[in-house]
Amino acid sequence: MVDIAELNLLGSSPQFAHVIAQIRRIAKFDVAVLIGGETGTGKELGARAVHYLSARASRPFIAINCGALADSLVESELFGHERGAFTDARQAAPGLVSEAEGGSLFLDEVDTLSLKAQASLLRFLQDGTYRRVGGTQTRSTDVRLIAASNANLDELVKARQFRRDLLYRLKVMPLVMPPLRERGGDVVELAEAFLRRLNRQYGAQTTSKHFDPGFLSALRHYSWPGNVRELEHFVQREYLMCDGQLIQSGPPRDLPEPASHACDDAAFKQAKARAVADFERNYVASAMERARGNITQAARMAGQDRSAFSKLVSKYRLASVAEKVQDSGE
Repeated sequence: MVDIAELNLLGSSPQFAHVIAQIRRIAKFDVAVLIGGETGTGKELGARAVHYLSARASRPFIAINCGALADSLVESELFGHERGAFTDARQAAPGLVSEAEGGSLFLDEVDTLSLKAQASLLRFLQDGTYRRVGGTQTRSTDVRLIAASNANLDELVKARQFRRDLLYRLKVMPLVMPPLRERGGDVVELAEAFLRRLNRQYGAQTTSKHFDPGFLSALRHYSWPGNVRELEHFVQREYLMCDGQLIQSGPPRDLPEPASHACDDAAFKQAKARAVADFERNYVASAMERARGNITQAARMAGQDRSAFSKLVSKYRLASVAEKVQDSGE
């Protein structure tokens, strides 16, 4: 059995201990997992822990950031393609689903997938079968899917930016990684762990360093909007910039002022995304009605490229607007 510390999940606060207990339990059940949490909370570490504490530990763990994929390449990356399937397909490629055979496939930022890509993923989740792009053979594979998002997918479902049926398929076992500001003394524990790692890494170049108590106090009172990732990078920077053996806060490298009120950045982003989506949908629908269902004319009126405007029509399922206008004979 892999020790949890080997998976870089560090912390002894009650909040984090609860998460570790959840991970151990989730790992026992071979079902889809959806991991939520703010940026920098360690969602990929949580996904790796689920994998390496499960019966699939000896098989591959394949991770992909969906936000880094062009929409036109998503299906090819996930399911592979046959030679000649598209212009640059000079040879066949198996795809990440095939590479993860027997193991786990981790989809980070799953909320960034287009509705078309979401539909393809849903089909695969339903029965574990897929076809390579440009291929006719139906293939099957044994893969555990773990997805992660820092967005509120329920809100995106309401805004029609994420498929409700896909959310249900992914959210069999939900897991939320807590923000660092809610983990109490874990801030100091993590900072000390990062410091030990840095002392080992740079031990041949400099003498070992340690923290001033005042510095640790400053760490505990800062809100860490970037969470564990921000803390790690901050400790590394202070370590490298410190000329002596004692790392202490103070100009010009002192911490930002502690936040008096924790700002729910995620909620703000979701509300903004929903408002933008509502405006965008209403604007496109209005343009389509005024253009009597003619996408080319509607795109011209909106000052948009026809291809991009057509994607918006599909995204918000407004093709019916064109049909209704045309059927009315207006």
